[in-house]
Amino acid sequence: MELRFALALPRDPRSIPVVRRVTGDALRGLGVSEDCVDDLLVAVSEACTNAVLHARATGDFEVTGHVDDGVCMLKIMDWGRGPRPAPEDRGVLSESGRGIRIMRALVDDLDIDSAPDRGTVVHLRKRLTWRDGALVGALGRSLMHNAG
Repeated sequence: MELRFALALPRDPRSIPVVRRVTGDALRGLGVSEDCVDDLLVAVSEACTNAVLHARATGDFEVTGHVDDGVCMLKIMDWGRGPRPAPEDRGVLSESGRGIRIMRALVDDLDIDSAPDRGTVVHLRKRLTWRDGALVGALGRSLMHNAG
């Protein structure tokens, strides 16, 4: 089973709950476990917050989602200036830069591709876990058992 969605949103903090709602509803509808959904929602929220804060003032940002073969891939694209170089010592309590560390802790793979002339693309990838009784999880296990 495969699922795809795409959103083009204004650079406005009110767009972030829309991304969370669409992503969460799609994953829950497939039967993804709540812990896994929560991890992905925090990670995508962090990436979208960065897009809203750092994209060009007149630009939108885009979010695409793709679920296939038990893996969720989310791509967040903006046309901003990209991550700024980190100061030498931000201190333990500094909030700047935490989003990337949070995303890295919650997903299996994080890739950030950024250039001043083309913006930033954040790729989040996470292997999904399923709720007990989830149709997709059961189908996947059944297909793997029959194939193997």
